[in-house]
Amino acid sequence: MAVGDQIRDPRLQPLLETSRATLTKTLSVLSWLEENATVATPSPEQKLELAQQQKILNAYLAKLRGQQRQAAFGARATKQETAEARQEVDRLLLQLQNLYYEQRHLMGEIGACEGYDHAYTHLPLRPLDEYLAMFPDQAESSEQELMPLRIEHEKQEREKMEQERLELVKTKEALVKENTRKKDELKKMDEKLEGMIDGLKPLEEALQKDL
Repeated sequence: MAVGDQIRDPRLQPLLETSRATLTKTLSVLSWLEENATVATPSPEQKLELAQQQKILNAYLAKLRGQQRQAAFGARATKQETAEARQEVDRLLLQLQNLYYEQRHLMGEIGACEGYDHAYTHLPLRPLDEYLAMFPDQAESSEQELMPLRIEHEKQEREKMEQERLELVKTKEALVKENTRKKDELKKMDEKLEGMIDGLKPLEEALQKDL
């Protein structure tokens, strides 16, 4: 493969073209010198032509040096850019690895949460079908949306039942108090009756003697 076929950077194409032109001109000058080497004393025309050929060749060489220097600066800048790009790629790769690590960590945490035996799963809630029968507008809700609603409903129901229980306790206490009062009254009445009976015993004994 020719050198020109290996160079594809458009910035190096002018240098390549100048190199080809310089090489062609150098070969032309060498060929001219070989053709006129047998001449002992060159004519003024030959000297003028040789001077013109050398001038053209020197112009090509000067242009080639300038383009070579510019290409060297460009290669140095490209090398710097490549090093910076490599550093950026390394930084991004490190960041990507950190993201993968964080992803694995989060997936592990999610798995642990999904497998965790949450206390709310053991709450004695109303069966789901009964709850949805009471609130059909929530039938399309997800499990995550339904669970807080079911827990809140159960909380309200239990608070209501607790309030009813407290009222029943108050009623019971009032009834017990009333029963105690009536028992005390009956006891007092029994004591009075016994006192009256005891008071009638002498009369009863006197009557029996008279008979």
